[in-house]
Amino acid sequence: MTPLAISSNPFPMDLKTTTYAVDNKIATITLSRPHRGNAWTGRMHTEYRHLLKQADEDPGVRAIIVTGAGERFCVGGDSQALDGHSKKGGYDAGTAPDMVTPGSEEVSEFREDFAYHFALSKPVIAAINGAAAGAGLVLACFADIRFAVPGAKLTTAHGPLNLPAEYGLSWLLPRLIGGSRAVELLLSSRKFLTDEAHEIGLIHRLLPPDELMPEVRTYAEDLIARVSPEALRQSKRQTYLDFHRDVGASVREANTLLSEMVKQPDYKEAIKAFLDKRPAEWGGSAGD
Repeated sequence: MTPLAISSNPFPMDLKTTTYAVDNKIATITLSRPHRGNAWTGRMHTEYRHLLKQADEDPGVRAIIVTGAGERFCVGGDSQALDGHSKKGGYDAGTAPDMVTPGSEEVSEFREDFAYHFALSKPVIAAINGAAAGAGLVLACFADIRFAVPGAKLTTAHGPLNLPAEYGLSWLLPRLIGGSRAVELLLSSRKFLTDEAHEIGLIHRLLPPDELMPEVRTYAEDLIARVSPEALRQSKRQTYLDFHRDVGASVREANTLLSEMVKQPDYKEAIKAFLDKRPAEWGGSAGD
């Protein structure tokens, strides 16, 4: 496998809490504060959103992987920042009000913190290499697909800190694993392992640590080879819009998209490749 090539800085800011690499049409965003368990900060949130925007707008990127440096994915809000909120007597996200919102402006609900993942035109795969708590678990849940190592600790974390369920997790988690399971995890804020998360459907696949990133990349490479960019974009968009609307609206849009997409060059290529029994050579990029 070709080593990941670190791209040039995609925006006028030094990356201090993340790294960014693009290789073979896959962008990898790494949360990179390993000495602090990749704890979430305003700076990390700002960099992360800019990098998602860069990946989403880059025609040479077809899929996005998010992972953590070291042995943890993201342990949640930095303890020093949490202490700072207490001393200030109020919450300070540490981000600018005009911070970029990656993805489409089409759906207003998708412009909020972490909900911007739903607006991206490309699939996001979380490679959960270790513990994920609080905002770290939120980030993993807002990814489209989740692979993880066994035995890593997960928790919503908010309850013992006298905080609410964060960033819409109380809306999303019931839709991922069902209401009863989600309520228990949200009310208890208990720690649970990725093994249990896999059993209840939150984690799609468990892999040994040395196999996690190679397998995630193999999955991403297969995904973008077999599925057209427009099909990936529209399937993702339909799924998250359907979280908010009735079945009739879903069927009507599906029929409209069907009429539009059969006219596209990638549909002709898909049928020809199917008949020729060969891999398709996609010409379009997501959003074209």
